[in-house]
Amino acid sequence: MSSGSDFKRHVSFFSCQRRKARKLCRCSIHDIIKAAALCEELYVMISWCEGRESTSKELRYRWLLNSTNHLPNVKLLSVEDKAVSKEEYNTDYYWEQGSKDIKRLIGKPIDAVFCGDDYQGTNRFESLYCPESEVIYFARKEVPISSTEIRSWTMDHWDYVPMVCRSYYARKVLIVGGESTGKSTLVQNLALAYNTNFVSEVGRDTCAYAGGEEYMTAENLYENFLRQKTNVMDAAGQSNRILFVDTDAVTTLFYSHFLEMSEREIRNCELLAEAINRITTWDMVLFLEPTVEFVQDGTRSEKIAADREKYSKQIKKLLAEKEIEFHCISGDYYERFIEVKRLIREEFRIDTRW
Repeated sequence: MSSGSDFKRHVSFFSCQRRKARKLCRCSIHDIIKAAALCEELYVMISWCEGRESTSKELRYRWLLNSTNHLPNVKLLSVEDKAVSKEEYNTDYYWEQGSKDIKRLIGKPIDAVFCGDDYQGTNRFESLYCPESEVIYFARKEVPISSTEIRSWTMDHWDYVPMVCRSYYARKVLIVGGESTGKSTLVQNLALAYNTNFVSEVGRDTCAYAGGEEYMTAENLYENFLRQKTNVMDAAGQSNRILFVDTDAVTTLFYSHFLEMSEREIRNCELLAEAINRITTWDMVLFLEPTVEFVQDGTRSEKIAADREKYSKQIKKLLAEKEIEFHCISGDYYERFIEVKRLIREEFRIDTRW
């Protein structure tokens, strides 16, 4: 078989299963783009096993699909094996079974097999696909980082994480507390410090639109719950390693009890908050103590202002009931800012330039 640069293989496949890789990264995308240019049909094989993977096959498939759907000659196929560990997967038995499954799924002669040069010299692919197929090795040095290195600490290699994966790996930091405890100020200050984005509290907008808390309806609260969740989902994909969020469904539920609503409407709020809380995961939750001056902006409750400590304790109790762990943050605006940066540095190993 000719290997000249002007020769295009008819049917080829690219192994997306590296020795230890379980994460889509730009190095694998680079190799897929290169392989796609060398053949008329490229099958990208995604090897997986239920219970062994750190990410689901659906997620990995979605990432690859949305990274390659502009390449019309690229097709994705999933190959399941039953190995319970990575060590077991790397035995001859599972490699032989995998090659049979790959050939069956493609269903036509394979002209070439593309893989990383970390397999060169192992005779893995040659013993299973030659002489019918040509084995073509791609040099790892073309992209100076491996999936294993990226997986070891994603935050240090963020530039190599494709946009389609970033919402999954971005750290999500929730900031909650009573009214006028500096939540919106802190999320914006932190977003500036980490050169990332933030999600503001939807309730502030709907409350202002309604003309104040006393004019808000149950429908306004339903909107708060749903929009806050979708805003977080949308923002995470655009984050630079970390996303800061002002207020969650549980805190919104707390404030719903200050509005005049029917029992049915209150129950609806409880069900919405519970459902959203169950499907939401936070990497860090920060509770702001009422240690800064209360500022009445025209939308805040005077009832809460009269006893801020009491209502802060109630919110913390509700968070505990929902099994949400949190750090209590006090001090003035700057002291809070410095303390949160310290926590993020210790927990996520993410630092700022200032």
